[in-house]
Amino acid sequence: MKKNMTNIYFQMIFVILISLLSCQTGSEESTKASSRKKSQRDLEEIKNDGILKVLTTYSGTSYFLYRGEPMGFEYELLERFAEHLGVSLEMHVSDNIDSLLYQLNNDDIDLVAHGLTITSERKQEADFTDYLYLTHQVLVQKKPDDWRSMRWSAVESALIHDAIELIGDTVSVRSNSSYLQRLSNLSTEIGGEINIDTLQGNLSTDKIIKMVVDNEIKYTVADNNIASINASYYPALYIDVPISFSQRIGWALRSSSPQLKKAINDWLREMKKEADYYVIYNKYFKSPRSFRKRVRSEFYSLNNNKISKYDAIIKESAVKINWDWRLLSSLIYQESRFEPDAGSWAGAKGLMQLMPATAEELGVDDRMDPTENLEGGTKYLSEIWDDYAEIEDSIQRIKFTMAAYNCGFFHVEDARKLAIVEDMDPNIWDNNVEEMILDLSYPETYTRPEVKFGYVRGLEPYTYVRQIFERYEHYKKFIEL
Repeated sequence: MKKNMTNIYFQMIFVILISLLSCQTGSEESTKASSRKKSQRDLEEIKNDGILKVLTTYSGTSYFLYRGEPMGFEYELLERFAEHLGVSLEMHVSDNIDSLLYQLNNDDIDLVAHGLTITSERKQEADFTDYLYLTHQVLVQKKPDDWRSMRWSAVESALIHDAIELIGDTVSVRSNSSYLQRLSNLSTEIGGEINIDTLQGNLSTDKIIKMVVDNEIKYTVADNNIASINASYYPALYIDVPISFSQRIGWALRSSSPQLKKAINDWLREMKKEADYYVIYNKYFKSPRSFRKRVRSEFYSLNNNKISKYDAIIKESAVKINWDWRLLSSLIYQESRFEPDAGSWAGAKGLMQLMPATAEELGVDDRMDPTENLEGGTKYLSEIWDDYAEIEDSIQRIKFTMAAYNCGFFHVEDARKLAIVEDMDPNIWDNNVEEMILDLSYPETYTRPEVKFGYVRGLEPYTYVRQIFERYEHYKKFIEL
């Protein structure tokens, strides 16, 4: 009897332990499910939020910074699509290409835009838009180091001309790429093993191609359009061996976003009827001259941590006014695109577009001299900043300073007075005073008794501040502080 009671006791303990483990597992599953629920946004939620959140990676075709301007095939299309939806574009950057679809399904992301090949394996993880373009995969190899002095027949004999010659050889590709999937299938098709060397997910296709050029790896695989544009810069590359049929390249989104998918597909269908779409495509995939110019530039973000040739003096000036130098750089780009001899129809000149009278007051003798112009311009910003001492929020204070720099302090003061009358906050620029500065373009507003300084083309300071901060967000992603 005692033995039976002991057995019953242990059985009860076992049942309790199993129950506890089940509860814990259930709790973990519940937590995971809760995490997934955070990402279930579709078009309606995106429009209500006013932001389209897009995940991409840095590459020479998708998204990069060149001479202070964000660029890229995906980026330019996304800008237009966000404008079509009437929302802002919020770019997120992954440092691991292999994790893009995982992040789509687990993070607060609406769309992955990075020229992904649409494969059956990937369609198990995510949904895809209609294709943006068609391409095919090619083998990327390098001619012999002394190929220029060799006869072409000798060069050809050193190269692979058919994929079957890869049997027993090694090809290096990212571990979770469509290239690896294709190589695995190719091994089966040709009846011989191709050794696959897997590379880290933080390496872009451009970087891996450069590894072939630098003899760090022997072969890789790339989409033909990407391989071709790189071969235009690196003539030692040989990319004439196809290893796949045509494949579709698209953007990835969650299967729970059918409205967003339809909106993108409808928009793409209309875009492809317009020349603008093909101008953008050719700009990044069919223009060797532009590609060579970018790659050679020290102000190409994939090469260096630089925005312009004036970074050093901009940093010195930014310290004096206690601004992030990247924010000041964005303002200078807005003013002159870093052209020291830039001039406006109104007579403003130099990097920070100083007017003659303002330059004289600030002690600037030569407005075309970058150092003098920057010193004068930042001194002027500092004076305006001091005039807004009552604004406690530093970001809002900076926005008022920028608006006044653009259109004049007293026009901004008129807008602040109107904000008070309209029951808005005169110390908040966003959605408050910026709305009043827009209204100062209309007679029914600039003739009101509260307005002392009359008409101003309000769209200019409105977009000026917004565009500087939008560009600043890009700079923060690309350029280290």
